[in-house]
Amino acid sequence: MLYAASVQSVCLFSNSSTAHFHPRSTKPLVSTRLSIRASLPDNDNGVKVEYTPWLIVGLGNPGNKYHGTRHNVGFEMIDSIAQAQGILMNTIQSKALIGIGSIGEVPILLAKPQTYMNFCGESVGPLAAHYQIPLRHILLTYDEMSLPNGVLRLQPKGGHGHHNGVKSVMGHLDGRREFPRLCIGIGNPPGTMDMKAFLLQKFSSVERKQIDAALEQGVEAVRTLALNGFSQRVNRFNLTQKYKYHKV
Repeated sequence: MLYAASVQSVCLFSNSSTAHFHPRSTKPLVSTRLSIRASLPDNDNGVKVEYTPWLIVGLGNPGNKYHGTRHNVGFEMIDSIAQAQGILMNTIQSKALIGIGSIGEVPILLAKPQTYMNFCGESVGPLAAHYQIPLRHILLTYDEMSLPNGVLRLQPKGGHGHHNGVKSVMGHLDGRREFPRLCIGIGNPPGTMDMKAFLLQKFSSVERKQIDAALEQGVEAVRTLALNGFSQRVNRFNLTQKYKYHKV
């Protein structure tokens, strides 16, 4: 069974060993596999409340060369969530940089695949299997050219939209597409600019301000999703994002 706790620690366990992580620790005490668990005692007789953990994955490319580029906003979203929740990204597993913590009582596993964009499924598939994360709790966050710069969209499922990173993830999830995604708008290349050059370009100062604001809004959206699922609050969030730049 999978549990979560309001205490600031998360436990990873298997049939043979248990390891404890603390947001301020640097390494587990014992090797880990399979599940994320912690306990939340009931006020009356110690009954534990069950939660399903989330695997939240940002898509991007590793290395300073790609830091701050349009194609790496997925990584930036993970960094923003980690900072907001006090989670250290300090462990390598399944070719990904990961951090373990919680949103409220809900356990979360943050991941930044280090495989380069086109092969990020090599991290997502094994991590989901290793920690037994259901498809509906695998949240991808990545750049989306079909949305204006800084506009977000949170949806429960979808296609790959010709995004190579999403294609890779779907390929390592048996072709399934029924997993949530938080898309971060970066707009389209201006004029006849090459798409690859556009994706690997850094934001202008105006665009950067829009992205920074979007990252803050994205953290709140992820919190809402983890605690409440795809509720009416998510619908209102998407509507607000759709018209955020429209002047009345």
